[in-house]
Amino acid sequence: MLCHPVAPGQLDFRLRFLTVRTLTRLSVTPVKALRLSHPREARLTAGGIPGDRRFYLIDEAGALFDASDDGNLLRIVPGYDPTTERLRCTFPDDSVVEGAVDRLDGEVTTDFFGRPVQGRLVADGFSEAFSAALGRPLRLVRVTRDGDGQDVHPLTIVSSASVRDIGSRGDRPDLDARRFRINLEVDGCDPYEEDGWDGALVRVGEATIRVRGQIPRCIITTLAPDTGQKDFKTLNLIARHRPRIEGRRGLPFGMYAEVVEEGLVRVGDPVRPLSPSPSEATTADGPSRATRSPAT
Repeated sequence: MLCHPVAPGQLDFRLRFLTVRTLTRLSVTPVKALRLSHPREARLTAGGIPGDRRFYLIDEAGALFDASDDGNLLRIVPGYDPTTERLRCTFPDDSVVEGAVDRLDGEVTTDFFGRPVQGRLVADGFSEAFSAALGRPLRLVRVTRDGDGQDVHPLTIVSSASVRDIGSRGDRPDLDARRFRINLEVDGCDPYEEDGWDGALVRVGEATIRVRGQIPRCIITTLAPDTGQKDFKTLNLIARHRPRIEGRRGLPFGMYAEVVEEGLVRVGDPVRPLSPSPSEATTADGPSRATRSPAT
């Protein structure tokens, strides 16, 4: 048998292609910062996952209001049917508010960590319900363009191994990945392998995405995803064990992505890098990339 010599770096990349990686969880929420849900399948589009973070809250000054302002938002369970344009929210006291969200009022522009996001106020009684539940004036807004409810890029991705690694460093090997509020969770990777995909194309089910830089994390990652109570020193552990992102010096965990080829993805689908990334680093320390906001 004729064998062709392969450089060490090429061999390493080819061996990683043989690793079986699978999509283990999808996470979405129709209202930014509210409880996540986990569909078994979703279509990836240019705007990310349709309906994901289609709505968000602003305070009386018009500023973005999320779980970093009040962790109780994580206790509110939303349900949204885009075909009938109805939203249902179950609040911590078990009260339920449900209604149409296709009646829109005035236009607003909201600062998403330095990026202006266009939206329109939802006309029906949801703003009053959120205001009563959180004890301050709040308004529900619908984004004008799908995908803008994310912080920078319309999609996020992380490996289960990275979550287990940071959890183990804090004596929580079973740390719940939901606290990181990331769309695509991938199993079968090395810890922080996804950092090495920065700039690369990755095939997920029927879709192709391009990974677009590290996510700088905020206080929301320290909150229990069901109660909104601070229960884990996530940021301290990231700061202790991972190099900061260049530029704004954020604390990195998980990666942004954008959709290059639309398609259906299902839990259990294979996840496969299609091309070498500009950085081949796959160690636990990973590469540093400048990005600009936390994911919520």
